[in-house]
Amino acid sequence: MEEITRRLLEMQDLKYRDFHARLIPDTDKEKIIGVRAPQIKALAKEMLKNGKWEPFMKELPHRYQEENVLHGYLIGNMKADIGAILEYLEEFLPYVENWAVCDTISPKIFKKYPDIVYEKVKIWLTAEHTYTVRFALVTMLGYFLDENFRPEMLELAAQIHRGEYYINMAIAWYFSYALIKQYETALPLIESRTLDAWIQNKSIQKAVESYRISDERKAYLRTLKIR
Repeated sequence: MEEITRRLLEMQDLKYRDFHARLIPDTDKEKIIGVRAPQIKALAKEMLKNGKWEPFMKELPHRYQEENVLHGYLIGNMKADIGAILEYLEEFLPYVENWAVCDTISPKIFKKYPDIVYEKVKIWLTAEHTYTVRFALVTMLGYFLDENFRPEMLELAAQIHRGEYYINMAIAWYFSYALIKQYETALPLIESRTLDAWIQNKSIQKAVESYRISDERKAYLRTLKIR
């Protein structure tokens, strides 16, 4: 732990720390070192090669933001079976305290085991912890809007009424991509106006910003905003 922290502190950029701190206002600035993502990714790659990752991942909770980001990158890129990856996630998710850590966790192995991952997603969506729910939504967005898409997933997201900004933003982000990738299936739910007003409008806003939706569809989606 001391060696990893020392390595991160050696890469500190105070101007970047100040910039990054503004993006995660709910996190104490003193917990942010100020290390750019490519440098953390390179350190994760090095740790996976030299075998120094395991002791680090057992030391929870971490002190610094960058240590949590590093932990997320390690889970996302390690060569392990799906069961082990899910165990590491279950151990780590309760300690995720902001969107910047949550959204960096993207295990490559998820692509190979959609059925197993989906069963976990359904459980994570019901968690009390804000960023476990957000992680489930981001996982649905990243891995389940193409060949592994199931219409029921739209309903699972729509049924979440938690009020937390970072969950609501993830729901809106998810529905905006659903409108881009699964328009015919997602549209009826948007037309029904059953989503919370803020989520409905933010979903439409993000969708119409995409170049992947036709102008005709964009015009229609704008009429579905809740005034």
